[in-house]
Amino acid sequence: MYNKNIKLVIAAIIVGVAVWQIIEGYIGNGIMLILLAAIFVFLYFKNELILLAFLKLRKQDFEGAKKWLDRIKNPESSLIVKQQGYYNYLLGIMLSQKNITQAEKYLKKAIKLGLSMNQDLAVAKLNLAGIAMTKRRKREAQMLLTEAKKLDKHNMLKDQINMMKQQMKKI
Repeated sequence: MYNKNIKLVIAAIIVGVAVWQIIEGYIGNGIMLILLAAIFVFLYFKNELILLAFLKLRKQDFEGAKKWLDRIKNPESSLIVKQQGYYNYLLGIMLSQKNITQAEKYLKKAIKLGLSMNQDLAVAKLNLAGIAMTKRRKREAQMLLTEAKKLDKHNMLKDQINMMKQQMKKI
């Protein structure tokens, strides 16, 4: 909701007040204010609107997730680079149901910007492999599938990867 720089300014002001409270002898107030400042620092690195969109997406509520993402105005200036990656990742996953050309664009941009978790990167590459397969680009799809398999350390996407390999044999 707040700009990323405003979050840091608010956190700094709260830490200043916390130090003043501790100096005055109100240690409990100071500790609570430091915890409050930690929330703003956390929200600097994890945008609250993206977190809410993830929650909606987990419930398969694509419209609700889209509404939360639409509330982010000008993502290039209001989000840090990893958050921009997740913003594009979420848009790509939502658009993969409707418009695969747009989804491909957003997923490639998300991979370029970077995602924090290997599992998310594997899902993005798996979706890109599916899009490449539907567009009859077999070599690209095969390459993306092998990259997704390498990134999937916990074998959570094993079934989907095997299913796509079976479909690729039919092409």
